[in-house]
Amino acid sequence: MLDTLDAAAVRRWCAGGLVALKRHQGEIDDLNVYPVPDGDTGTNMVLTLTSAQQALAMDLGTLPEDGPTAHGHALRLMARGALLGARGNSGVILSQILRGFADAVAAVPAVRGRELAAALRDGTAAAYAAVARPVEGTLLSVVAAAAHAAERADSDDLRAVARAAAGGAAHALTRTPEQLPALARAGVVDAGGRGLCLLLDALVEVVTGESPERPVPAPRPVRPPADAVRETGSEEYAYEVQYLLDAGPQEVARLRAELAALGDSLVVVGDGSAGTGTWNVHVHVNDVGAAIEAGVVAGRPHRISVTRFADQLAPVPPAVAADGRAAVVVATGAGIAGLFAGEGATVVPGNPSIGELVDAIRVTGAARVVVLPNDPDTQAVASAAAREAHALGIKVSVVPTRSPVQALAALAVRDPGRRFSDDVIAMAEAAGACRYAEVCYARREALTVAGPCRPGDVLALVEGEVHLIGSDLADTCAAVVDRMLGGGGELVTLLSGADAPAGLADAVREHVGQRWPFVEVQAYPGGQPHYPLLVGVE
Repeated sequence: MLDTLDAAAVRRWCAGGLVALKRHQGEIDDLNVYPVPDGDTGTNMVLTLTSAQQALAMDLGTLPEDGPTAHGHALRLMARGALLGARGNSGVILSQILRGFADAVAAVPAVRGRELAAALRDGTAAAYAAVARPVEGTLLSVVAAAAHAAERADSDDLRAVARAAAGGAAHALTRTPEQLPALARAGVVDAGGRGLCLLLDALVEVVTGESPERPVPAPRPVRPPADAVRETGSEEYAYEVQYLLDAGPQEVARLRAELAALGDSLVVVGDGSAGTGTWNVHVHVNDVGAAIEAGVVAGRPHRISVTRFADQLAPVPPAVAADGRAAVVVATGAGIAGLFAGEGATVVPGNPSIGELVDAIRVTGAARVVVLPNDPDTQAVASAAAREAHALGIKVSVVPTRSPVQALAALAVRDPGRRFSDDVIAMAEAAGACRYAEVCYARREALTVAGPCRPGDVLALVEGEVHLIGSDLADTCAAVVDRMLGGGGELVTLLSGADAPAGLADAVREHVGQRWPFVEVQAYPGGQPHYPLLVGVE
């Protein structure tokens, strides 16, 4: 049990809150009033707090000489990390709650009960100030109730005030359907408020050593899709635009006015820096170009994200190792991207710029990052991005993968228990031990090392060189696998392309099973263009 909230407790609170949010991520996503990206509150809050924890992990324990107290330093790191990684309305508002909390107690020598209440009050004020048109029955109402309950406790006992705040938030959560008709129609409580309750319960567990037992909100009843309405904002706007902006407060004030005229669900929040600072901008609009152009006029926008609500595709959170490591992988094809995301990597679309790779490296929040380019032409870009990231204090190593199958082999051997440099060597060795092939159709006449080819011929390239020319796709795919296994191999990986005929991978798998009975075959829909089949042999 704790009498004061120190820096170590802040770190445990962030870690415990993230564990709780991840555990209930699906539940919170299901509480949303409609299933589109802006409504995936559980996912967005996990992403936001993941970034906060990464910011804490990157800190080497050094405290600025003229800076805040140790607990204040930790809270400000947590708040800034949340700001830079915030996703969606709930994530952005959460980052402001943390910023107000940090600012309130950064200079006080000890955080006891009354200081905690003051921090929650300031966090609430920052959250309300961040929203252009505050709506009750949301995360805002829940944090306000937590702050009010903490102040009513009127005690220096940190444990009593933490319990009161968490209890007040839980009670307010049950009332959100009474305040917001959309929640009542859907039969749910507010998703963002539910996430905040988990975070406050994690704080109670840190300071008391006891885990509060709360009833889980009942699942919403099944209802026809036509009844769906948005979590925030009106259905008049089709796009969510979000970006980080480096600008001064006067420019941001003008930006707020411009964006308010363009759309709704507007939230613009900063990191509290004097002068030019970093701001997280979020708005729903129809004119995406105008929203981004307004940011360009105001300052320097970066990490621009545009989501079309009609697509209804949920974002995949990047996974970062507990020791502050991450992997950034270049991928073309939805299936391949999904495989890499499942391995915990941050995925960048094919043919990226240096800036896009640097942004992807930065967004992981990790101190040590490995980049897998997966294409010979992207290796130079990846190396340049690594140099840029080094200037930002991030250690980056590029494993020169030339095919997605090599990247899968590299990611499979990652071990956070090894030193980072040793892990990179192991990944490079695994990638190098994976021979790769690509099967495609010839587009024009050419003279290759395997002989002349004509348009429409099937080409099988091994390690970038044409080894086989055929007329039948399935037969050529089987033949190139035979040729590769002739040099040895225990595992074959098959990635079928976007235009691959149905059953191609199954036919090759069956062929390998008959011809090479002791070889394991793994087949996945890769979705890559141009190449009906990618092959890896390990």
